[in-house]
Amino acid sequence: MANSDVRLALWSGNNFSVRRILFRRGGVAVRDLGAFRFNNVLSSFRLRNVVQSSQVTLVLFSQINFQGSFRVFRGSQNVANLSNFNFNNVTSSLILVGRNLTNSEISQIQSTGRPPQDVLVIRQ
Repeated sequence: MANSDVRLALWSGNNFSVRRILFRRGGVAVRDLGAFRFNNVLSSFRLRNVVQSSQVTLVLFSQINFQGSFRVFRGSQNVANLSNFNFNNVTSSLILVGRNLTNSEISQIQSTGRPPQDVLVIRQ
């Protein structure tokens, strides 16, 4: 399954520094990063699909429950400073899957507040 190949490391500091949270699988939806004491502190991340590098999507939302403004990252990548995306220290919820979510799927998630099926939902 593609989700088992996904890796995500989140950091509270720029350039992959300070506090880190690791996800070793995809198929995760975090409704409120406050559950990890990580609300509004995300500054950098490393995103990977170790088998198919293009098959991974991370969506960061500025409000809990997948609401507010958002940024989409598709494919394996390192982002050393979310300021470059005008999204430093604003992430309150996220969705991570081992495939490419379409813009339409992301709009549906935001309008319904429901993540894709077959993902683990983490609430506060």
